[in-house]
Amino acid sequence: QVQVVESGGGVVQPGGSLRLSCVVSSDLFSVSILGWYRQAPGKQRELVADITASDSTDYAEAVKGRFTIYRDNNKKMAYLQMNSLKPEDTAIYYCNIRISYSHSGSWGQGTQVTVSS
Repeated sequence: QVQVVESGGGVVQPGGSLRLSCVVSSDLFSVSILGWYRQAPGKQRELVADITASDSTDYAEAVKGRFTIYRDNNKKMAYLQMNSLKPEDTAIYYCNIRISYSHSGSWGQGTQVTVSS
């Protein structure tokens, strides 16, 4: 039904940048909430950032000022620009789309981000 595919992960040095992309097939893309989550080894999956249909955003405290989430409704894509990367940002990053906060939505397969010197 709904397909979610992330890309853009890789290996970078501390202080470097990456831009993650997520393409979503949903017919309700433009009215949906988009979110980026991450899961580090031995830890729970956590919210990194999300963006509503009206472009309101929310960020985890750990990434404020460094990461930016944005969307392109024409292309049905979500992005996460990550700057000033730190080793603690190392994780698998997942894209999520949901129609409201009361729904779990659909997930992508994840893309690995590794920050190491």
